[in-house]
Amino acid sequence: MVSKRFAIFLALRFGLLVLTLLALTILFTVPGYHAATLLTLGLIVVQIVEVLRFIAKTNRELVRFLDAARHADFSQRFDLDNMGAGFAELGLAFTDILKRFQQIRASQEYELRHLKAMVEHVPVPLISIHQQGEVTIWNNSAKRLFGTHHVSQLADFKQFGDEFAKQVSHLVPGERSLVVFSVDGMDHQLAISATQILYAGRQEMLVSMQDIQSELDSAQLQAWQELVRVLTHEIMNSITPIASLAKTAAELAQYARQKVQGDQELAAQLADVCDASETVARRSDGLTQFVGSYRRLTRLPIPNKQRIYISELFGQVTKLATQEWTEKGISLTMQIQPQNLQVEVDQGMVEQVLINLLQNAEQALQAIQQPQVVLSASLNLRGHVVIEVGDNGMGVAEDISRKIFVPFYTTKREGSGVGLALTRQVMMSHGGSVKVGKSELGGALFTLVF
Repeated sequence: MVSKRFAIFLALRFGLLVLTLLALTILFTVPGYHAATLLTLGLIVVQIVEVLRFIAKTNRELVRFLDAARHADFSQRFDLDNMGAGFAELGLAFTDILKRFQQIRASQEYELRHLKAMVEHVPVPLISIHQQGEVTIWNNSAKRLFGTHHVSQLADFKQFGDEFAKQVSHLVPGERSLVVFSVDGMDHQLAISATQILYAGRQEMLVSMQDIQSELDSAQLQAWQELVRVLTHEIMNSITPIASLAKTAAELAQYARQKVQGDQELAAQLADVCDASETVARRSDGLTQFVGSYRRLTRLPIPNKQRIYISELFGQVTKLATQEWTEKGISLTMQIQPQNLQVEVDQGMVEQVLINLLQNAEQALQAIQQPQVVLSASLNLRGHVVIEVGDNGMGVAEDISRKIFVPFYTTKREGSGVGLALTRQVMMSHGGSVKVGKSELGGALFTLVF
């Protein structure tokens, strides 16, 4: 409608201009009309100026409209009522178009904010790796994963372990791999996968890094508990009647031995039978106690967590576990930083864990001159409470360091393989972890992270 009215007004002006030019031509051919000729010529000039002004007004408003659209300046308004016929409708059309642009832009911005908010709160860390090796961190989960460490290039991943950096550098789109991620003294098992994205003519790799350490630990723990439950059940079903029959056989052999005191040979044979039966009964009782100790792995209660001071925890533990250390020449050093450090744990469970670790350290120092043990507690860079038990013994060989927390595994002659397995289970029930390494004293270092 606006364009039609504009064309009509423009056509009328041009038509009037043509008629005036025709009149001027006629006046030029007829002598004696000099005044009329000058008047007509002036009228033509006025008409040309009016046409140019009419077009210029339209062009100015059109340019202002296009500039407003280009720069997203939706505050512009086009009130053209005072500019003549047809311009009011043109102004309304321009204003309406800008309002629609504004609505579309607002909708797009809302969707963008919504998408960013969703990405920010996705519980899986997301990063992008660009063609030149640049790295973009997309969400809060990724920021928490890397902590205070600066990551902007592929080379920055080396601070989390050479194997991790190698895996990330050689990612293949569509494939999924497991890798150990070490940060601030804590190890995480990550499942990483990548997707190739083509955006604005550029390629980038979208990488997800899901921490599955807790899921792996939980699945492994449940598997071991189920195995231990089945084994202890089957062993107890088999050993109980054996123990009972062995005791009965020993009693019968002893009774028969008393009846045949006159026959020395038979009495000697019955004595052998009695000794053998008592041995079987004794070993059966020992095996029953051994199996009973493993039942603790399947019956660990839910931790009753309370906030306690580390100093009180260490004081109680050392009072129970180190009473004879002075006589044995074992030096104990306790370090707590800060002194008022607290931790929220089940005190009874954690005390048993620390007592077990201190007893292990004592046994590892039996053949060591000037034995030393360091019991320390501190906060790591992520705000987790870390308790360490280190000694200057022989340490734990690397090839068995991953086995010592497995039920039934032990390096001690009279060990049951329960203590460290129970330690790991207690730490997992607290949402923490336990690992073994090499201490600064040269021996073993057990680290508990809560």
